[in-house]
Amino acid sequence: MLIRPFLDSDTDAVIALWQRCGLTRAWNDPAKDIARKKTVQPELFLLGLVDGTVIASAMAGYDGHRAWVNYLAVDPDAQQKGYGRALMAAVELQLRALGAPKINLQIRRDNAAAIAFYARIGFTEDAVVSLGKRLQKD
Repeated sequence: MLIRPFLDSDTDAVIALWQRCGLTRAWNDPAKDIARKKTVQPELFLLGLVDGTVIASAMAGYDGHRAWVNYLAVDPDAQQKGYGRALMAAVELQLRALGAPKINLQIRRDNAAAIAFYARIGFTEDAVVSLGKRLQKD
């Protein structure tokens, strides 16, 4: 798998990937999420390609206190082959280089497969409650 930063020409493929992986929701316009990410640390928006096809994505960021990972996705037909692990290792390498002491991420409670994946690569559940407040409607 080739890992590289997102390019504008990847937009449709990335949105299709997120849809295949069940990551999109009506209240989050994926095109707007991509446009927003392109304005803040775009180098931390990584894709995994096999034979020129986008099969994986990870959108990361670091605010000086904590790093975050969103939209980690691996095409369902390409899962269980180490691509997610490899992409997260690349993300972690970049975040470590920026000095990030910790990565946070959020997983929907009913996504047991994702929870198990993250546990296998060293993530543990924090004793926190995740709260959110929408500032813009998508």
